[in-house]
Amino acid sequence: MLKSYKKIIAQELQETLSELDEQRLKAVCTLILKTEAAGGRVHLTGIGKPSYIAGYAASLFSSIGIPAYFLDGTEAVHGSSGQVQAEDLVIAISNSGETTELLAAVSTLKKNGAQIVVLSRSHHSSLAMLAEISLTAAVDLEGDNLNKPPRASIVAELIYLQALSILLQEAKGLTLDTYLAWHPGGTIGQALETSS
Repeated sequence: MLKSYKKIIAQELQETLSELDEQRLKAVCTLILKTEAAGGRVHLTGIGKPSYIAGYAASLFSSIGIPAYFLDGTEAVHGSSGQVQAEDLVIAISNSGETTELLAAVSTLKKNGAQIVVLSRSHHSSLAMLAEISLTAAVDLEGDNLNKPPRASIVAELIYLQALSILLQEAKGLTLDTYLAWHPGGTIGQALETSS
């Protein structure tokens, strides 16, 4: 089973990288930079396993100077939507694009004036239909005999968000000096300080 998993993940990873939609990623990058220039923020959200991807991506974006925050998808319809302003942008992550709780949250956020970007398995998902821009991280096989627990799809979503972070970092002209100033503590800051 493990041998099969490794083969499937390698295959799905290669397909994700070869099909990476750079044009849409650049459009999302532009939208994020416009949002930031207008004083808006970026919120990342998801339900279940994609919520962990949202938390990671919010942290990654923040580390390169994007004002990014994690938004709990289940709490968004119970008052947490109040932290999202009309000029803000929300990136909603869903394997299926049909997650009921996330649909409710995104509908609420959109009604309140937030811009929406969706990362799901299809441009035709219910969530994608609510978005200004949709990104697709679709896989055929998840990596096991059940083909249900999200494994490869989570890796594909990570690839998309990391690729987006590369475009944002490049657009902002982030330097090692700036990165060091933002990460003075911990291993990253120490490693950068000793290498300069």
